[in-house]
Amino acid sequence: MNRLKEYTIQFVGLEPGNHKFEFEVNDSFFENFEYSLIQHGQVHIDVALEKMERMMIYTITFGGKVLVTCDRCNEEFYYPVSDSQKLIIKLGAEYMEESEDVVVIPETEYQFNLAPYIYEFIHLALPARLLHPDDEHGKSTCDPEMLRLLEKLNTSEMADPRWEALKNLNTD
Repeated sequence: MNRLKEYTIQFVGLEPGNHKFEFEVNDSFFENFEYSLIQHGQVHIDVALEKMERMMIYTITFGGKVLVTCDRCNEEFYYPVSDSQKLIIKLGAEYMEESEDVVVIPETEYQFNLAPYIYEFIHLALPARLLHPDDEHGKSTCDPEMLRLLEKLNTSEMADPRWEALKNLNTD
């Protein structure tokens, strides 16, 4: 994770109060995550850190675009992503994740790497089903040839005969 050290915030030495940080996420960021759905993108990250005596609250806000594959036509396209997430870091005896957004780190730590959390938050901003957006007329912008092939498959007589017997069952 050393290649992601630029996403590390050294909190020891910061005065209690509010601090702001900015990061840019690009292709080289996503290359560090082996099985990432995203390999290309450009996302701007704003981090607001509220530092207290034994706790820090990171508010991570981002916006940009990432290259994804359409689930309908299998073509790549840029999908806009934006969101804001909170991450609470507490100082304690040892590393532990209390919940999805609360992490305890050892009191001996002096810095915190946000890279895995930024990666996770960007992926969480993606919908479950990635589809090309519709144009201004409400028509799909998917690959037209692939749409024709899909339509042909939907209208062909490839019905499974086993389903025909189930249609005759009465549920009364």
